[in-house]
Amino acid sequence: MEILHLTHRSDWDAALVDGSYRWSTRGRTYEEVGFIHASSRAQLPGVAELVFADDPAELCVLLLDSGTVTAAGTPVVYEDGGNGELYPHIYGPIDPSWVVDVVPAHVDHAGTFRWGVAR
Repeated sequence: MEILHLTHRSDWDAALVDGSYRWSTRGRTYEEVGFIHASSRAQLPGVAELVFADDPAELCVLLLDSGTVTAAGTPVVYEDGGNGELYPHIYGPIDPSWVVDVVPAHVDHAGTFRWGVAR
């Protein structure tokens, strides 16, 4: 099953150099939160508009296959995001080799999430 994680492009680029991606969400690390926030395609726009609406930094969406993540020994657990909806949480840092695609994204001037095209 496909899961997605929205992040700053600079954080993803740093992970490629470091060999490990450790950001849970905007401004919070895996170590601080205990897991990495992820979402489905349907959940992604709401998450983006809530968390990144006022963020001018370049964004990207990491596409992962949950089976690849769990096969590597890292649990993916679907948990209530506080609104009764279940979101995938990745219980460990992301190995860049697990990412099947990286898609440019941004929140436009009207506050609408856009992905698949650069600004």
